[in-house]
Amino acid sequence: MILEGNVSVKAAVMGEKRKVNRIIADRTKHDKDTMWILHRAEEKGIEIIRTDREEIDQAASGKTHGGLIAEAEGRMYQSSQDVLKKKNPFFAIVEGVEDPFNLGYVIRSLYASGCDGLFVDRRNWLNAEPVILKSSAGAFEYLDIVMSDDMSEEVRKMKKAGIRTLAAMRKDALVYTEADLKRPLMIAVGGEMRGLSSSVLKEIESNIYIPYANDFRAALNASAAVSVLSFEVMRQNGI
Repeated sequence: MILEGNVSVKAAVMGEKRKVNRIIADRTKHDKDTMWILHRAEEKGIEIIRTDREEIDQAASGKTHGGLIAEAEGRMYQSSQDVLKKKNPFFAIVEGVEDPFNLGYVIRSLYASGCDGLFVDRRNWLNAEPVILKSSAGAFEYLDIVMSDDMSEEVRKMKKAGIRTLAAMRKDALVYTEADLKRPLMIAVGGEMRGLSSSVLKEIESNIYIPYANDFRAALNASAAVSVLSFEVMRQNGI
């Protein structure tokens, strides 16, 4: 696949969650950020090609590449065993998000707030990975992500490991600022259309919700809810 722009290419090189086969750069591009990326790529043994902007325009799908693209393999994902090795973690489960832009926004907020791992339903995101990477501002390459065939089983694993589990759900819920969001913790958030699956909700220990300033019945979209909740986790843990 083709990854476009300094942010995406830098993240792919430094995140080490995918193989970068080669980087193609505008031969006239010598700014500080680009040269830093190329030096790091060179250190990692990644092939670098300098060429004319016209050739890069032909290889890229858009016009926002800024003269830097990378040819790369698909992202490698983690297992629950991998992420459970982390000390005092904060994890998130996100279900029902099918738009790659929204998933990227979710990942950006989680990574920025110190999340240690995201669990999502298994699906083939391969063709959408460049979009997820760009909308996440590179965070897609740094955050550990587990693709799961059984989300309820993942929740059971967390509880067995001593990690408290909370769901963003209004029924029998505490206001999120009044709930204990100290690590170790897992928060589950559903998409605004379908919400969380009944199998996951059955396993969750308690619910939290985000109060509104007026009588508004529609749910926040997943990226907005994740942002609010994950930064409250950050605040309560003094990070």
